[in-house]
Amino acid sequence: MEDLIRKLIKSLGEDPQRAGLKGTPRRVGELYEFLTSGYGQDADRIVNGALSPAGTDGMVIIKDIEMYSLCEHHLLPFFGKVHVGYIPKKHVIGLSKIPRIVDMFARRLQVQERMGQQICDALDGIIRPKGIGVVIEANHLCMMMRGVQKQHSAAVTSCVKGLFKNNAKTREEFIELIKR
Repeated sequence: MEDLIRKLIKSLGEDPQRAGLKGTPRRVGELYEFLTSGYGQDADRIVNGALSPAGTDGMVIIKDIEMYSLCEHHLLPFFGKVHVGYIPKKHVIGLSKIPRIVDMFARRLQVQERMGQQICDALDGIIRPKGIGVVIEANHLCMMMRGVQKQHSAAVTSCVKGLFKNNAKTREEFIELIKR
């Protein structure tokens, strides 16, 4: 990867041997390895059996999970918050596992819509809840720095299944609780 970054720097009209740029190819290579480390992860391994008997049929929500990802169209960052809610059927999942799964999918080249679907599908398959919802609110540097150059725009996407999809009151409760 370092050779590619050196070639990129050179093609931009810069000298990759200039003092300020000398270590850049290594740093950028390490950065991209970290930012795409989600490809080497698996949701089942992250959860590692951390399921407990439900003991409740109330809604469980983890909101405001910070998320940083790379747009697959421009390799520019998009960032924001992910909100996940579910109604347990038999099991609840360890609370820290949900943000780890969010990170796993965020650390891939992504589009926001697919990432929400992937998070929802993975958690639905692991927890098998009565219903689940994922809402993502994000700012996209590809819209802010280039293209339409809208600094204060945000994209909001959702994916819902089960009771969250089939029962308007359940969906409304989820939306109301993540707004607070």
